[in-house]
Amino acid sequence: MLCRVLGFQAHLVVAGENGSASHAQLVLEGGMVMPSSIDHSSEYGDLIRHPDEIGGFETQSAYIVVDDADVVLARAQNEGWTVLVSIRDEDYGGRGFTVRDHEGRLWNVGTHDPWATPASDVARAAP
Repeated sequence: MLCRVLGFQAHLVVAGENGSASHAQLVLEGGMVMPSSIDHSSEYGDLIRHPDEIGGFETQSAYIVVDDADVVLARAQNEGWTVLVSIRDEDYGGRGFTVRDHEGRLWNVGTHDPWATPASDVARAAP
């Protein structure tokens, strides 16, 4: 689903129970994220909780840089993801939105490329 909606390409996916992925290596334009399912049978897994285990809250979230945020938003909506922050042009540059996937994870998606915008320009745009 992350590949279909956010545009990642699967480098490696380790199958888990019930069609889940116990570990994945997903590539997006030269960068990689490595999400995994929560497994409470390991020392590390005992440190992590799904949002539905903590009242629906998320304690961290990624910002995914894409070429066309409107296209990605349409895919997220087609998959039934919940739009939490509507798409908009940001003061610091770029266009983006925030969605929640079916596992309750937050994804910030936008076109702002921090490598292309000098930090001093972003600081001036901040309130």
